[in-house]
Amino acid sequence: MESRTAAIVIVGNEVLSGKVEDANSPFLCRELRPLGVSVERILTLPDVVDLIAAEVPPLAARYDWVFSAGGIGPTHDDVTIEGIARGFGVGVVLQEELARLLRDHYGARLTPAHLKMASIPAGAQLVGGPALAFPVVAFRNVYIFPGIPSILRQKFASIRETFRQAPFHLATLEVDLDEGLLAGHLDALLGQFPGLLVGSYPQHPPAGYQVKVTLETKDPAVLAAAEEALRTRLPAGALVGEPRAPLNPPPGRR
Repeated sequence: MESRTAAIVIVGNEVLSGKVEDANSPFLCRELRPLGVSVERILTLPDVVDLIAAEVPPLAARYDWVFSAGGIGPTHDDVTIEGIARGFGVGVVLQEELARLLRDHYGARLTPAHLKMASIPAGAQLVGGPALAFPVVAFRNVYIFPGIPSILRQKFASIRETFRQAPFHLATLEVDLDEGLLAGHLDALLGQFPGLLVGSYPQHPPAGYQVKVTLETKDPAVLAAAEEALRTRLPAGALVGEPRAPLNPPPGRR
């Protein structure tokens, strides 16, 4: 089962300088994985129009979806919209519905800087429905989010189901075996199940076991067979207790 793919672009000098810690890419990864979407690239860019213009279109061509976060506010360093528009060779236009929402929100306090937030790449759409005070801007397969984590999370929640695919199924095993000794068993497992995603994570200090192993696939039958094969392959006593409950347990293994 083929996965739909995504890339995440974090925009902001504050992240690259260490003044602000990126909370948005971990959140998006945690949200997209249960939806069956495989995040394959995370890129952090400074507030530079030409760099945004150069980097976003190739990502949009390579991946099913691109999610950008940051750089769409009212100040001088909010240049994501301009960068995306330039990269795709379109202009920046005032979106009248966004402008109306901003006028209603700010009233007499509205400034030209506020209205900058109503600018979108020509041809972009507003998505997210009436639950949002300000919709999400989507240009082709690029979804443009603000960098403030609480706002990004609210906006993503409103369009979350847009991205739902066949889910990944996950099994986790705790193995009390040195990773160097475990490696051969995992290589053999991958040879038997080439589409399987296998993770090996040493525990330091050991937490009652030495390595956490994860098995992941979109095919629940393959997951069940692979888990059984690994259990059979490992030496006696290597597995500690029972595996943690899968995120999406395959039929018959609840």
